[in-house]
Amino acid sequence: MSVDVYITNILEEAVKQGASDVHITVGSPPRIRVDGQIKPLEQFPVVTPDMSKKLIFEIMRERYRKTLEEEGQVDFSFGVPGIGRFRVNAFYQRGTVAGVFRSLPARIPHYKELGLPDRIIDLCHKSMGLVLVTGPTGSGKSTTLAAMIDYILENFPHHVLTIEDPIEYLFKHKKGIVNQREIGTDAANFNDALRAALREDPDVIMVGEMRDAETIETALRAAETGHLVFGTLHTNTAISTINRIVDVFPPERQEQIRIQLSFTLAGVISQRLVPKVGGGRVLAYELLIPNKAIRNLIRENKLQQVYALMQSGQAQTGMQTMNQSLAKLYKEGLITLEDAVRYSPDPVELAKLLGVPYSQIAHLAEEV
Repeated sequence: MSVDVYITNILEEAVKQGASDVHITVGSPPRIRVDGQIKPLEQFPVVTPDMSKKLIFEIMRERYRKTLEEEGQVDFSFGVPGIGRFRVNAFYQRGTVAGVFRSLPARIPHYKELGLPDRIIDLCHKSMGLVLVTGPTGSGKSTTLAAMIDYILENFPHHVLTIEDPIEYLFKHKKGIVNQREIGTDAANFNDALRAALREDPDVIMVGEMRDAETIETALRAAETGHLVFGTLHTNTAISTINRIVDVFPPERQEQIRIQLSFTLAGVISQRLVPKVGGGRVLAYELLIPNKAIRNLIRENKLQQVYALMQSGQAQTGMQTMNQSLAKLYKEGLITLEDAVRYSPDPVELAKLLGVPYSQIAHLAEEV
């Protein structure tokens, strides 16, 4: 069997089983992650060093191979006709080549399919500002962003410009038009591409990842000057997201950044994918929508007071904390108590929301 047919068979089987990721590494048969759990594809043989290199190099362009050899890892995306698109991280480990393939659905899901409320989609109606989608790796950030961008293209005559590394979902021109730029292919880096974007007449800009101070500062400037900017960060809560942005800058710049952020921040969505009772996963999310009081607290560096404002007046604001989301999902029978505690940022508070003594769930918190 040829190498290209072999890797195609692996990916086809992974998609058939609903896998989110495929792992190729020496000393193990290919493994897939389904509903958060990794399991082997026993019908395929154990991967050898020679096999792993051939399998991964088969799908890589020459420039990606060069980057892998020089830097020890590389990100790229590719498509397999009839199967789908994949985002890949190829890397060296113990002197051998390994790779993780993230499956990207061919169809961009509607926001309601993802469990996103209308209040989050309301952010797509803004004419300017900074919207951040955050969470750990594998929390569905890219899919949430894709659903929001697709909604904009469907409903508004806007020019949407994305800057990604690599390009994941492929958007189509609809009521709006879209241009997608890939780092390494269409632009040298995020900051250069984002600065150039300001001269490319966009209404909406999506930055795949806000990695450094220069990119964050340019994104803030873009949001200030009449653009709706979407970006992602690997943070676990809305408040830690604000802290992360400010802390990227030297102390003498942080007050200025807080002021900019207080005016430009339109919303922060922090999300996790939690195992669902009966199979699959369900979205748990925290939503921060800055009001006048929260903007003042950001300027005054009193973020510890923001959380209390997120908890109150939610019928008007639409805001929600992660614990409130987890408690709601548990009460609806969608997730187990164990998983509610496992994904909770504060199990003591979660116990109060559930109306149970903390002692009743303390053993679960200790196991996390």
